Amino acid sequence: MDTTAIVDALGYPSAGLGILIESAGVPFPGELLLLGAGAWAAARHHSIVLVILFGFIGATAGADVGYFLGYRGGRPFMERFGALFRVRPEHIARAELFFARHGDKAVLAARFVVGLRTWGSMLAGMAHMPFWRFQVFSAIGGLAWAILIGAAGYLLGSNLDLIETVIRGVGIGGLAIVVIIIVIAVLAQRRASRP
Repeated sequence: MDTTAIVDALGYPSAGLGILIESAGVPFPGELLLLGAGAWAAARHHSIVLVILFGFIGATAGADVGYFLGYRGGRPFMERFGALFRVRPEHIARAELFFARHGDKAVLAARFVVGLRTWGSMLAGMAHMPFWRFQVFSAIGGLAWAILIGAAGYLLGSNLDLIETVIRGVGIGGLAIVVIIIVIAVLAQRRASRP
């Protein structure tokens, strides 16, 4: 997916489009589109506030769609729909347990956890969490997420010259080594955190 082309074609609404799709329960790289929109705003001297606003609106609207799908369809819908994306029933069961234990915090934190960002709203609907309560925590999480990711994209776009200089100085080989080290560190951390 070429995020640059999408952002250039759609402008500000692209900041909310990806997360709207992802929050509604479809695995989609919403983060990448918001990062791209933030970088686009910096490079074209557009408003980061509008990028964040559209990201927030998309996150909230998508979460509401996901909530109602989970509320109306329940677990059978999740299992049928999840099978399309190779989400097994045991994954759903683990997510349900996590949600039951952590409730409001799960809705808030779901924005920042890959996988939960996609399914968290549906799980809240399946658990019949009161809508107004879901809405409050979803909006807070959506706003924090939009600010963090939008600002990161904006900083990235504002420093493209510096990034290009570093890449030229380090070279592609050096950059590949740094990426490999980061990937190994992340994998080691995940392995250590597994029971």
